[in-house]
Amino acid sequence: MSVNKVILLGNVGKDPDIRYFDQNSAVANFTLATTERAHTGRDDKQIPERTEWHNIVVRGGLVQVVERFVHKGSKLYVEGKIRSRQFVDRNNQNRFVTEILVDELEILSRREPNGSSTASARYSGSQSELGEPYTASGYESPDMDFDSPF
Repeated sequence: MSVNKVILLGNVGKDPDIRYFDQNSAVANFTLATTERAHTGRDDKQIPERTEWHNIVVRGGLVQVVERFVHKGSKLYVEGKIRSRQFVDRNNQNRFVTEILVDELEILSRREPNGSSTASARYSGSQSELGEPYTASGYESPDMDFDSPF
């Protein structure tokens, strides 16, 4: 038995790139930054802050959610699986990329046009495939502390 599950909590690094294909299928790509805080390790060794950048890929009905609610700076909780792939670039060079294919997405914060912060909402791939509407109603939690990592 094996498990391929990734859980990330981080901030969106750039606005999602949304592409539509035949038969109303779509894909969204964006980066997500996760940061480990600086701390003092064993033997009083100073460990500096470290940021990792993750390539996020969203497919299916979740693309509609990403397109509408996810923007640069949004704080997201993402569950998915890790995939590595190889391709040949325009210069005929072999390239390797590691991506996170999203199964579930929770928007922990987002900015409205007036600058106010809004509620969190959780979406999963199974909801999108069933064609259920995506609304944040019922998920509102204005007292939630968004600075907390959990």
